[in-house]
Parts: sequence; structure tokens; C-alpha cells
Amino acid sequence: MRVSVIGGGLMGSGISEVCARAGLDVTVIESDDEHAEAAQARIERSLERGRRAGKIDDADAKAASGRIAYSATLDDAAGSDAAIEAIIEYEPAKRDVFRELDRLLPDAEFLASNTSSVPIMKLAAETSRPERVLGMHFFNPVPVLTLVELVRSIMTSEQTVERARGFAEQTLGKSCIDSQDRAGFVVNALLIPYLLSAIRMYESGFASREDIDKGMVLGCAHPMGPLALADLIGLDTLQAVAVSLYEEFRDPAAVAPAVLNRMVEAGLLGRKSGRGFYDYSN
Repeated sequence: MRVSVIGGGLMGSGISEVCARAGLDVTVIESDDEHAEAAQARIERSLERGRRAGKIDDADAKAASGRIAYSATLDDAAGSDAAIEAIIEYEPAKRDVFRELDRLLPDAEFLASNTSSVPIMKLAAETSRPERVLGMHFFNPVPVLTLVELVRSIMTSEQTVERARGFAEQTLGKSCIDSQDRAGFVVNALLIPYLLSAIRMYESGFASREDIDKGMVLGCAHPMGPLALADLIGLDTLQAVAVSLYEEFRDPAAVAPAVLNRMVEAGLLGRKSGRGFYDYSN
């Protein structure tokens, strides 16, 4: 089976890696050669970390690397059995991708989006076969976290959902939960208001970032505090999901705090940029 992954950022590279480690041929499509090279370097570093940790042996790491091709041309997705879109959380760009994938892959088993917030029906509406479009929301880091949310629009066929479920569970070894096509789906609809509440607490001076995170780790047995988790997710992604949640539900708890908006404007996006609520430059 050949899978095209559109986007080679943190999520796209992780999805590509787990597909390659599962024995699939993968084509990673990026916007230009520079970003394609960055995606390749990101995947190679992740495979090396897995090898050093003893989670993958040398031969399997080398084989996985050899199964991945990189391209800066979307047309190179042609001939794939399935495609997973994992570009920036920007609806117009995602719609453009699905319009092209519909043209390039008339026989694909499914066209999936890894979106955290864009309604699947809006993407499916760009295609001539909306019944084969669904959401497959992976979680970062993809090689470590096992969950995939399967999100069906009102047009997604049962056959498409079951094909995607078999792909995620049987081929990739993931665990799936089902969600309706609502902003935030299951996990982010619960998670994002919690993270925004922690940001408001920090913004108001109620407690330090360290104490907020330490309180949730030691007091609630969370593996990571909310501000550190926001940095891991990416503050731009967090902001985009918050906007989507508010537009759909008009819940004040989903309004992005001013400090989050200012940090995104300043390019302080968390781990991906080297600085967010914490400094990762070293």
C-alpha cells in the first residue's frame, strides 16, 4: 500500500514515520524543496531517537527510512492508495489540497485530514466524492501516542470509516475513537478550554507558569502541565482550535486569552519555534 502524507511538519512527519515503520510506502509532499528537506531531517532524527531508545533496531530503522520519498510537488501523490493531509491549520489551504487530491486520486480508498478544528464537511465539499473523506486526527508525538480520532461528516460512508479504522488499528497499531463532525471533536473539545483556563490563570498573575504546571502534574497525575502541553501542541494550533470552538459553540471558555494572541503574533509558538511559555532554545 502506498500512502501520501501532505505536509511534513511535526504531525505530518510523525504520521509518515509510523506508516513507513508499518511497512507502507510513503510519499511526503511539502510546499518546496527546503521544507521537504526539513521533513526528511525531522523523520531521520526521530528514527535515530527510536533506535537509541531500543524501540526499533538498526535494520528496521533503515528499512523505514528507505520507504519514504519526499517531494515538493502535489502531483507526485498520484497513484497513492490513500492520502492524509497534515498541513497548517488554515481552512482555505486545506480546501485547496482536497480539491487537488480529488483530481489526483480518483480511486483512493480514503482522503483523510489530520485537522484539529476544521469541519470535515467543508473539506469534503471540495471533492466530487465526499463519501470517501473523513478526519483522522493523530496526536503528537505520533510514534508514541496511540490514539486516532475518526471523524465522519454527514456524507462519509460507513465503508470509508471502516477502511480507515482497519488502516489505523490493524496496519498502524493505533486505537480509534469515533467522533461526530463538530469543532474540536472529542479530545480538543475537552482539552482546549482547560488549556485556555490555565493561560488565563498565568496571564492574571494568579500563579507562576511553573506552579500551574507542577500543580496539575503532581496534584492531578497529568504527565505534563497545561502550559508545557500548550507549547508542545503549538500556540498557533491552540489559537486556531480555540477560534473554531468559539465560532461553533459561542462558549466564552473557548475565547483565546489576549496573551496567547500576542504570543502567536510575535512568533512565539512553543517548541516548534524554540520559545513559548518556556524557552527551548537550548
